[in-house]
Amino acid sequence: MFRSLLDAFWNEAVWLPPNTTWEDITPGSDKDVVYTDHRHLLYPIPLAFVIIAIRHMLEKYWFAPFGKSLGIKNTRPKKVPYNPKLEVAYQKSSKIKHKQITTLAKQLDMSERQVERWWRLRRSQDKPSTLVKFCENAWRCTFYLFSFSYGLFILWDKEWLWNIDYCYIGYPHQGITDDVWWYYMISSAFYWALTMSQFWDVRRKDFWQMFVHHFATIALLSFSWVCNLHRIGTLVLLSHDCADIALEAAKAAKYANYQKLCDAIFTVFIVLWLITRLGIYPFYIIWSTTIRAPMLLPMSPTYYIFNSLLCLLLVLHLIWTWLILQVAYRAIYAGQLEGDIRSSSSEVSDSSHHSNHSTPNRINNKK
Repeated sequence: MFRSLLDAFWNEAVWLPPNTTWEDITPGSDKDVVYTDHRHLLYPIPLAFVIIAIRHMLEKYWFAPFGKSLGIKNTRPKKVPYNPKLEVAYQKSSKIKHKQITTLAKQLDMSERQVERWWRLRRSQDKPSTLVKFCENAWRCTFYLFSFSYGLFILWDKEWLWNIDYCYIGYPHQGITDDVWWYYMISSAFYWALTMSQFWDVRRKDFWQMFVHHFATIALLSFSWVCNLHRIGTLVLLSHDCADIALEAAKAAKYANYQKLCDAIFTVFIVLWLITRLGIYPFYIIWSTTIRAPMLLPMSPTYYIFNSLLCLLLVLHLIWTWLILQVAYRAIYAGQLEGDIRSSSSEVSDSSHHSNHSTPNRINNKK
C-alpha cells in the first residue's frame, strides 16, 4: 500500500513534461548530461548544522568582539523579583489583558500598577541584548554577501543569466555543473538553518511570515531540484540575496548607533528592494514562468505548483513592502530611522512612542 502511494505521488504525468519519464532524467554515466539527483536533497540538512556551528563561532569570536569595540553593550535588565503566581501566568502567555491584571492584583494583594510593572520588567528580561541582535544581523549580512557574490560569480558565464528563455530551452535535459550544485546545497542548508534557529533567535513581529517564507523557499528549491528546474531557481536566489545584504547591514549599523550610516544604507536597501523584489522578480522572473514558459514548453501539473510558490513569495514581498514603507515614513517624519523593520511588537510600540514625543522637540529646537 505504501509503495502504491509513493508511485501515485511521484506520478510522471504530474511531475514531468509529456513524453518524459523519471528514467530519462535519472543520473547515470550513460547520460549525455549530469542530471540532478533527488537523494541529494538530504545533504542540506546535516550541512545546516555545520552552518549553525560556523555562525556560533563567528558570532562569538568575530562579531561580538567587533560589536563591543564599537561600544555596543551586552547588558541585560535586572532580574525581576520572583513571584510564583505571576510567573505561572506569564509562562502561559506573555501578553496580558486588563481583566487578568485586575484578577491577579486581587489574588496577590497588589495594586494593578505593581502587577503591570512586574509584567513589563519580566518581558524586558526576556529581550535579547543589543549585542546579541547586532551579532545576528552581522552574521546574516555576511552570509548574504557571500551567497550573492558566489551566485553572481558562477552565473556570470551562464547563458540563462542574460537570456531567461534558456531556463526552458532544452528542458528537462539540462545538465547541472558542480558550482551550481554547491550554490543549491549551501543555499538550501542556510534556509534549513534559519528555519531551525528562528525558534531561539530574536523574536520578530513577522515570525510566522518568515517561517512561511523559509518553508516556501525550501519547497521551491526542492521542487526545482527534483524537476531539474535549477536554472530558474538560481535566478530566484540571486534576486533575493541582493537587497538582504543592505537590510542586515542597516540594522547592524542601527544597533551600533551609527545613525547616519544606517539611514544611508537603508535608503540603498529601499532602492534595491524595489528594483529586485517588486521589479525584477515579478516582471522578469514570474513573467517568464507565467508567459514565456508555456510558449516554450509543454506544461505539467508541477509547473502550476512551482509557479504558485513563486507567487506566494511575491505576496510576502508585498506585505514586507508595506512594513518597509511604514518605517520609511516614520524615518522621514522623525528625522531618523526609528526601531527595526522586523522588531518585536513591543519594540515597535516603544520606538513609535519615542518618536511621537521626540519629533516635536526637534521641531521646537529648530524653531
